[in-house]
Amino acid sequence: MMNCILICLLCGLYGVLAKDKEHKGKYSVPILDVKTQQLVVNTNQTLLLSCRGRWELIWAFPSGLARDQVRVEESRCGKRGQQHCSRLTVSRSQAQHTGPFRCRYRHRPRKQNSVYVYVTDSQQPFVEHPGMSPDVLYLREKEPLVIPCRVTHPNVTTTLVKFPNHSLSPDQRNIIWNSKQGFTIRTPTFYYIGLFFCQTITDGVTYMSQKYFVHRPVSNIMEVYLNSSGPVQDLKGKRLVLNCTATGELNTRVNITWDYPGKINNSGFTSKRLLKHRTHMLFYSILTIPKLQRSDRGLYTCRVTSGEKTKQQKVTVTVYDRPFIHLKPRHGSVMEAQAGQKSYRISPKLRAFPAPEVIWFKDGMVAAEQCSRYHMDGNSLVIRDVAEEDAGKYTVLVRIQEHGLYQNLTLTLAVNVSPQIGEKAVSLQDPGSVPRGSRQALHCTSHGVPPPHIQWLWHPCPSKGL
Repeated sequence: MMNCILICLLCGLYGVLAKDKEHKGKYSVPILDVKTQQLVVNTNQTLLLSCRGRWELIWAFPSGLARDQVRVEESRCGKRGQQHCSRLTVSRSQAQHTGPFRCRYRHRPRKQNSVYVYVTDSQQPFVEHPGMSPDVLYLREKEPLVIPCRVTHPNVTTTLVKFPNHSLSPDQRNIIWNSKQGFTIRTPTFYYIGLFFCQTITDGVTYMSQKYFVHRPVSNIMEVYLNSSGPVQDLKGKRLVLNCTATGELNTRVNITWDYPGKINNSGFTSKRLLKHRTHMLFYSILTIPKLQRSDRGLYTCRVTSGEKTKQQKVTVTVYDRPFIHLKPRHGSVMEAQAGQKSYRISPKLRAFPAPEVIWFKDGMVAAEQCSRYHMDGNSLVIRDVAEEDAGKYTVLVRIQEHGLYQNLTLTLAVNVSPQIGEKAVSLQDPGSVPRGSRQALHCTSHGVPPPHIQWLWHPCPSKGL
């Protein structure tokens, strides 16, 4: 019994290995009936290519060959029809059909085989590219530049010409020629910006390829900024306008997009504008929300992209249902300062929208008009060189007249004054000796806030014998 199980396991393992070997065997990639890597056929000649493989096959062919110019016939082939065969026919080959023909597995596209076909035309040595002329080629930093003037015969020799008549011959080091690709400039410099074409001479006749315009795209975004440098606050129903400005080098092209809370609901719309200066370009994108709602509050992002470079600016938008004033003391309604202090700031807690008007009063009169040492700093009142007479009641009035909102707060300032002895400020003569047993009066006059406590101390004179 154990021998039987062992034999079965070995047979199964052999089957798996055999199947795996089959997958890596003869038809792991499709097989073409052409044994060479390239073919040369004449114009108007019929091109026939056959391909065989284990799975279903598809063809890829040059872009100059339209699909309706190709006939493909599918069939099952091989022993017991286990293989797939495909036959491609191009009845009247043309010069623009020059290029690679690839046979690949439909569901395994990386498994493929190919042949490069030259369709020779003595009157048309260059493979023309459909589309606009001149073609635009992009010169990118640290990338080779390919000028794709392919030819219809592998033996055609060509010269690269920079318009109008500067010829460049391949040196196979920096300028490399390949009949299947064209000219490759391995390390292109700014010299290669401009108009180029390829040229060849056949039987004494000069032929030129189509023209290629080499352009160096610029993607240097110098600066991006919003018209608001800080958080934006507004009322519900108001109109919000955010202007995003990008500065770029000349020839720069940018794409400006917005991300904001109402984007999914199309609550806003954008408009764009371009302004060219002598040394730079200015790109404007203006986002407008006609009527703000509570759902429009949140983060607004302006994103500027040019090539692979991206810069962005963000701003937070807050939407209030109605105007308001919130005013209260910061550390209680009674404050203390010290006389002689360089400055003292009276600063209550204030939140209001829209921005309110703030006026400070001292004992019922406008503070700034009472004393030059009083001045406003934002919503705070600052007292410079604090003196005893600065003590009193200070009232702050906050108002938003357009909405009829008013609120005031009264705070009391106590100014502490260090105790001072009046007699120390007056130069007195030494009373000298007085008769023993006589009555003497000593005076001490003091001032301070709060009132000072006076204490007398007696220091007996030292004995004369010491």
